[in-house]
Order: sequence, then C-alpha cells, then structure tokens
Amino acid sequence: MIEFVNTENIAVYDAFVAAHPKGHFMQSSMWSKQKPEWKWEAILSKDNDGNIRGAMSVLIRKVPYLPYTLMYAGRGPVCDIHDKDVVSDLTEGAKQLAKKYKAYSLKIDPDVLASDTEFAEMMKSLGYKHLDTGKNFSGIQPRFVFRLNVEGKTEDEVFALFHSKTRYNIRVAERKGVEVKIMGKEAVPDFSRIMLETGVRDGFVVRNEAYFANMLDNLGENARLYMAYSDGVAIAGTLAILYGDKVWYLYGASSNEHRNLMPNYLLQWNMIKWSIENGCRIYDFRGVSGDLSEDNPLYGLYRFKKGFNGDFTEFVGEFDLIFKPAVEFAVNKGEKVFRRLRKNLFMLKNKKK
Repeated sequence: MIEFVNTENIAVYDAFVAAHPKGHFMQSSMWSKQKPEWKWEAILSKDNDGNIRGAMSVLIRKVPYLPYTLMYAGRGPVCDIHDKDVVSDLTEGAKQLAKKYKAYSLKIDPDVLASDTEFAEMMKSLGYKHLDTGKNFSGIQPRFVFRLNVEGKTEDEVFALFHSKTRYNIRVAERKGVEVKIMGKEAVPDFSRIMLETGVRDGFVVRNEAYFANMLDNLGENARLYMAYSDGVAIAGTLAILYGDKVWYLYGASSNEHRNLMPNYLLQWNMIKWSIENGCRIYDFRGVSGDLSEDNPLYGLYRFKKGFNGDFTEFVGEFDLIFKPAVEFAVNKGEKVFRRLRKNLFMLKNKKK
C-alpha cells in the first residue's frame, strides 16, 4: 500500500527513517530545507495493517528552459533492500509523482554495497538502468567511501585502532597548540574563505557562504561546524552531520598555511568522538577515489582517511528509472558540458585572486 507524506504523517516518516539501519540524512525531511530550489515529496510503503515497511524521499527540480523535471532520491530507498514488494511499491509511488511533475527520470544512489548483485539484478527487473559512475567523483554522491565502525567502543578503543602515524599526527596538533572549537554561524565566513582556498588548490567547485550558514540553521543540532585555530587564527574547518546511528564528515577545508600543524587530523578525531558520544554505529568519512594507484592525484585523500583504519567501501552506484528517453539523453549531454564549463570558469576566476 502506497501513501504520500503530508503534514499529518511527516513525523512518523522521519521517525522511521531515523531509526532504520539504511536511514540517511538525505532521506530526512530536514534535508529538504537545505534544498529550497527543489520540491520535496516522500513515499511510504505500508503493509495491510498500516505498518510502515519502507520509505523514500524524492527531490524534484525543473529543467531550465524545458517543461520537464528531474527526480532524485539521494541514498534512498530506506527499507529492507531485498524486499522486492516494498521497493516495487516505492517505485510505483515515484511513477505517480513523475506523472504529476512531468519528470523525465528518477535517479537513486542507494546505501547498498557493490557486492550485492542480488539488489542490482532486482532493480534491473523493476526497470532501472544501472549506471557506471567510474572510480573518481563523477557521480552525484561518492561511490567509494571510508566508514569506521564505532559501535559499542570507547574513545580509547577507537583511538587505538588508528594507524600509528595518524595517532602521532593527532598528538602533534595537540602539542603544537591547535585548538578545535564547535562554532556557530559567526565562523562561517572564515570556513567559507578556507573552503574556497581548498577548492582552488585541489581543483573542485565549492558552495557559497550562504549555503553553509543555511545548513547550520536548517539542520540545527544535527549539524556541527568544527573550526581549528592556531594562536586565534582559523586554519581549518569541517562540517559534520549526525543523523540516526551515523555521523558524516560532509565538508572539509584547510588553509595553505599551517598544514604542518596537522589540524585536519585533530578535526577528524573530534568528529569521531561526537559519533562515539552519541552511541552511533558508523562514522562516515565520505568520498575517496576508487583508483588506488599511488600516482592518482587523489591518492593523498585516500591515504589520509585510510589512516583512521576504517573500511574501504564501494557502493553499488546509481540507478535511473527513465520515463522520457529522448529528454534524458538531451539533458545529460547538456549537463556534462555545463559542469565542465562551470569548473573551468571557477578555476579561472579564483586563480586570478
């Protein structure tokens, strides 16, 4: 039985998502506040007794200059991923939304391991197209991540799991007087400035200052801005999200100066401690490259996160349910060109500063 979320059942929806092992902040209603340019809908699958057995949040955005929309269910669905009846229910709900909003496709990138071939085959049988998003960061969400299991562990037990060099670098930051503070919106300008510095250095487009400030408002106590200071000067920062039984490291920035003080290591340790304090199961370092060759420019990011001794995790990737193939083909071609131009313009603009 399909039911759409409204003001009367939204609290029940959020409670189900937060409590479920597959729950993710991107599937919560609060995340929709961070995406005001998207319309938010959510679907419930219920059994005959009215009990919720699955849920899926869907963001819907109009395609510029065309009378169509794109639907995206980030890290959905939230359910027993091998229950075909439930996934079929949620898919049917998405099809109804597609008719309502004239969507040309639905994209999902579920929290499912790449090794789960049973799930991938089930999705194909339901009409989804399985996409190869490559080994780097070409997908919407990272396909490869590091995850640290902190369930039932103390801080000392987790710290002991880290590689010796990582433990050493955390102590270096402490010994050299790096101070990590949990900050509010007053620190967002510093964080945004360092984030821009990081983007220019590492070659990626960054969000603007308002986006980070809005995140602290929209997610409230579920979001934390950690800033690292040396002699009162902001030298690095991170944004983390706590939801359900997980904490995610969402954004990180570090100044070109003072990197020898190892602030990034101390920032990670503080976020990991937040997950332990809240009895979480998982601390998620988020994205790394799937290309583990040492000559890969992204290898340093992998080596840094690997030092915390988490599990290198590959997700199954993206699935598209295509309603209008011709529109999907045209939009995808245009989007690739737009992303390339946007990155080139960003680098050109900011390297001049």
